[in-house]
Amino acid sequence: MNIRKLLYAALLLGANAAFADMAEIEALKDGDMKKLMFSSEPSPAGQATFTDTEGNEVSLADYRGKVVLLNFWATWCAPCRHEMPMLDALQAEYGGDDFAVVTVATGRNKEMAIKKFFEEVGVENLPILMDPKQGLAREMGVMGLPVTVLLDREGNEIARLMGDADWSSESAMAIVSALIAEDGGA
Repeated sequence: MNIRKLLYAALLLGANAAFADMAEIEALKDGDMKKLMFSSEPSPAGQATFTDTEGNEVSLADYRGKVVLLNFWATWCAPCRHEMPMLDALQAEYGGDDFAVVTVATGRNKEMAIKKFFEEVGVENLPILMDPKQGLAREMGVMGLPVTVLLDREGNEIARLMGDADWSSESAMAIVSALIAEDGGA
C-alpha cells in the first residue's frame, strides 16, 4: 500500500488534528489535486461583497469558522461545466458547520442562465452567488476560470488551484477531510 493510501485510510479511520499537518496534506495530492498549490504563509482573502439571488450582499466573512472551498466560475466556461457537479457532490458530502463549497459566478452571468446551468449539470447543493462586477475576483487575483481557493477558518487563503479538477476524487476528499480535521473540525 503506498503512502497516499495509508494517509487516506488513516483519515477515514478518524485521524486527529495532530496527524494532519501540511506536509501530510501535501502527500495526499494525486491526479488533478497535484495542481493545488498550498501557500507558504496564509494571506487574507478578499473582502469585496457579492450577491445572492435575493440581491443580498454576501462576503467571505459570512463563512468565518468554516474551511471554505471558494470557486470562481461562469456559465460560458466549459471546464466549469465539467467541474461543477463534483463541487456539488463535495458540498453534499462535507458541507455543514465545518466546511462549505462557495461557488461565485463572476462576470456577466444572468441569474436565469445560472439556474439553467445548475439544472443542466445536476447541481442541487450549492447556492447561487454572483460577482457581476468581478470585485471579489479582481481583489483575489483571478485571471481565468475556473479558479478554486481554499480558505482556513479565519478567512485566509491557504491554497489555490487554477483550472478544473476532480473534486470527487479520493485525493480531493482526503485533502478536505484533513483540512477540516487540522483546522479544528470534528
